[in-house]
Amino acid sequence: MIDVLVVDDDFRVAEINAAYVGKVPGFRVAARAHNAAQALATLERHPIDLVLLDHFLPDETGLSLVRRMRQQGHHTDVIMVTSASDVATVQAAMRHGALHYLVKPFTFAGLRAKLDSYATLRRTVDRAAGTVGGGPAAQDQEQVDRIFAALRTGLPSRHSVPTAELIRDVLHTADHPLSAHEVADRTGLSRSTAQRYLRLLEQSGRLRLTLRYGETGRPEHRYAWMV
Repeated sequence: MIDVLVVDDDFRVAEINAAYVGKVPGFRVAARAHNAAQALATLERHPIDLVLLDHFLPDETGLSLVRRMRQQGHHTDVIMVTSASDVATVQAAMRHGALHYLVKPFTFAGLRAKLDSYATLRRTVDRAAGTVGGGPAAQDQEQVDRIFAALRTGLPSRHSVPTAELIRDVLHTADHPLSAHEVADRTGLSRSTAQRYLRLLEQSGRLRLTLRYGETGRPEHRYAWMV
């Protein structure tokens, strides 16, 4: 089980987030905290694997808390869960080692995508820990590549990292957002597969979704790579 600390100054939001976590297999809420001081005290007392961290706390910011965690030797993984969506805050979170960034308000599906991808990353790292350093260099590089691929795509289990990487490369080199039909054409994937991965990557925060309205009919969904 992955033990989670939910940190949010709003008691009701903390309870909702905790309830969401409790619905995801393999995760359990070990504790809740409503300010930075409580969060640090919890980390001192209990082994915590993952912190779901709000940025706006009453005694200091979430990013400041992450800095203090690292200074005090707490290497617990962090997923930011906050309404702060400005570029400077997002970039600072990345630099301080946040694995994912989920913007409020979000759905259960959005949080579950982040938690599933985190679980996949942990499994990838655990498997690599048994082989890196114990085999030839080619195998070491392969394991390292898998870890970074898991970080880049944020995929939950049962999904193909190479497929997600193919879509990432196509969107990354495009000079404008692409539709699912265009992604399918450029990757050689079926449209249904392209749509499924695009939806998953958008939920995990890797893609930006925009709508293009025509003269008639439903708006066309268009995707651009964000990270």
